[in-house]
Amino acid sequence: MNAVRDADHQPAQPARDEAWFAARASRGVQGLKAYDPGHDLVAFRRKFGAGAAEGSVTHLVELGSNENPYGASPLARAAIVDQLQSLHRYPDPLGADLKRALAGRHGVDTKQILLGNGSHELLMQLAQVFAGPGDDVVFSRYGFAVFALATQAAGANRVVVDALPEDHPHMPLGHDLDAIAASITPATKLVYLANPNNPTGTWFGREAFARFMAKVPGEVIVVMDEAYAEMADAEADAATALPLLQTHSNLVLTRTFSKAYGLAGLRVGYLIGAPGLVAVMERLRESFNVNGPALAACEAALGDLDHLQHSCTRNAEQRAALAQALEQRGLRVYPSQTNFLLVRFGPDTARIEADLAARGVVLRPMGGYGLPEYLRITVGSADENRRLLAVLDEVRSA
Repeated sequence: MNAVRDADHQPAQPARDEAWFAARASRGVQGLKAYDPGHDLVAFRRKFGAGAAEGSVTHLVELGSNENPYGASPLARAAIVDQLQSLHRYPDPLGADLKRALAGRHGVDTKQILLGNGSHELLMQLAQVFAGPGDDVVFSRYGFAVFALATQAAGANRVVVDALPEDHPHMPLGHDLDAIAASITPATKLVYLANPNNPTGTWFGREAFARFMAKVPGEVIVVMDEAYAEMADAEADAATALPLLQTHSNLVLTRTFSKAYGLAGLRVGYLIGAPGLVAVMERLRESFNVNGPALAACEAALGDLDHLQHSCTRNAEQRAALAQALEQRGLRVYPSQTNFLLVRFGPDTARIEADLAARGVVLRPMGGYGLPEYLRITVGSADENRRLLAVLDEVRSA
């Protein structure tokens, strides 16, 4: 009781702001900026949900987060319902059933697979495990934003390689694999690639990737983020790391169930690499990092090839149609093998983006990537794309 009374009479400490706590964080975190989601989508849903009831807008069109407009497999939804009676139980900490399903799909051993709370978590952990102060991490200037976040959080040095130029005849703003290989030094611990890449939508082929890997020293770990791999057309020749895993133990790939499988709300990703690499990564993995309904849903989704094919086919059709419609409006549309398009709107981009959002059409601004005159547009359903184009015409003519 005396201790309690004494504590009651202690003078209150001054309020501590973000700068005070940041000064006490690790060096990597001190220079870190939080991940930018683009918009407060929950606030938009509330606003336009209420607005629709009042007759001011019809509906919200969310085309900023690269989600699958066709939804999850019915088998995945049924698997989640089956799990509801077991919510008081911890999930399988090993995710063994999902790992076996993934191993069968990709022709690898279960010891080569690590599950994550989205591929974002795995990309962050790769830098935590394999890089640190004094080490270099190499990635392309317009590579996935998490590459820079992961490097900074680990306290490593960011080596940002210029992308291919805008006037490149085949892949403007794409990865310059030759330049990336030339940037590797004895200080390099990790190289991050993305194929196809977010936010540019660009990709590189199998032969180019094989030539690149032949140049990389065996002690440098190459991470290939393949979040959009399922959506690439076969004739596009977008390389995957899978065929080279057996001959390159320094190669690892990451994938996700958030895009083609339509399970973004469950946050499940996975990594495939050498068993030794996975074993070391397991030391850092959080226990029960993938929840029970998510494990069941992802396993079921893997078994529904018809739904996956339907989503990817519709996406390819709408991607081509939307790109053509935007080009007919005089806009620069960059090549894509994903479920989004990178589009250059010019000096008026910020106004156009804001006016679209005010009318319930949400796109992703690219200023954070150093592309202030660009917007990233998720390929929606046919109805969503028609709504986008109609509102875009209104905004640009205003």
